Amino acid sequence: MFEHVPRYAGDPILSLVQTFLKDPRQNKVNLSIGFYYDAEGKVPVLDSVAQARDRIDVSAPAVYLPMEGDAQYRKAVQEAVFGADHPAIAEGRIATIHTLGGSGALKVGGDFLKAHFPGSELWISDPTWENHYNILGGAGFEMHAFPYYDAATNGLRFEEMLAALRQLPELGVVLLQPCCHNPTGIDPTREQWAQIADALAERNAIPFFDMAYQGFGDGLDEDAWIVREMARRGGAMLVGNSFSKSMSLYGERVGGLSVVCPTPDEAARVLGQLQATVRKNYSSPALFGSRVVGTLLNDPGLRAAWHGEVAQMRTRINAMRRGLRDRLQALRPDLDVDYFVTQRGMFSYTGLRPEQVDRLRDEFGVYLIQSGRMCVAGLFEANLDAVAQAMAKVMD
Repeated sequence: MFEHVPRYAGDPILSLVQTFLKDPRQNKVNLSIGFYYDAEGKVPVLDSVAQARDRIDVSAPAVYLPMEGDAQYRKAVQEAVFGADHPAIAEGRIATIHTLGGSGALKVGGDFLKAHFPGSELWISDPTWENHYNILGGAGFEMHAFPYYDAATNGLRFEEMLAALRQLPELGVVLLQPCCHNPTGIDPTREQWAQIADALAERNAIPFFDMAYQGFGDGLDEDAWIVREMARRGGAMLVGNSFSKSMSLYGERVGGLSVVCPTPDEAARVLGQLQATVRKNYSSPALFGSRVVGTLLNDPGLRAAWHGEVAQMRTRINAMRRGLRDRLQALRPDLDVDYFVTQRGMFSYTGLRPEQVDRLRDEFGVYLIQSGRMCVAGLFEANLDAVAQAMAKVMD
């Protein structure tokens, strides 16, 4: 019956993790998958999250949540993304649902947009997270790339990017990452973001923000600046967010999708259609993770403690960036590696070619994905010297 079904080649990142796990070398280093590791190389359990989890009555019945999710969780998502005092919240212009992580937000958002803007096409940065193509292409969009990464400078091709956005057809959907761009770690400045916002408004485009790493750039509030600014301008846009990284809750699949609308009436209409889209996909979001996140964010003390823990994670990532840069400069003074500290967040585009990535893996047990993207959060003091020495031997 199923002999005609082709074999799945596997996800390149998840497949690489399996290869890493089978590697018998004791000094191997996994810098591929997007996990945050603490200073001891472990995925942490945040104290604020543990306290929130301990307050949950696990003896209560595990009933279905509404299609859109728990009301208190959704309120907490809005305040985390937009800020508690944002006028769009007060005006009732935001339709928010609980999704299965950030990927679920992309899926529901993509399906919603394709259903109600069937003639629109979608633009995405070059490069981007590989699964963006799977999820949004799977929603039926014709996909296009706009210029983003400059391989010559390890920086942003901003003028080319802006020129491309100024030529969008009306109602084009544009996927943007407001902070800690995956895979490059390169973000526009606030001044550049303002120009991007102007260009999208001129073309009557539909921005779709994917905010998976809020807090890992400059701060939980600072990283959401462009999202809040564009919502303040009064236009329409979508924002997907995730607590997987910032709360170290990867397996609980807690995220959200918010659609900012020009009017409260439109927000009510959109919320209904988001509910319908969820019903067609998975019917109801996951219960336990939303209880944990809702408990934490709706308690001022726990929320403040979480802000402090996110700051500690961000500080450690930045310290690893500086540590790698300094070691590489000492080993290879002929190279300019300052981009490791100007890029932000969990990921860095190293500039390594696929054959150099292969050498790192085969000769030194250092695992990066083929694009040269490195998960900086996988570095810690015990492996930093070995990684720097290995990279210094393969870089040119």
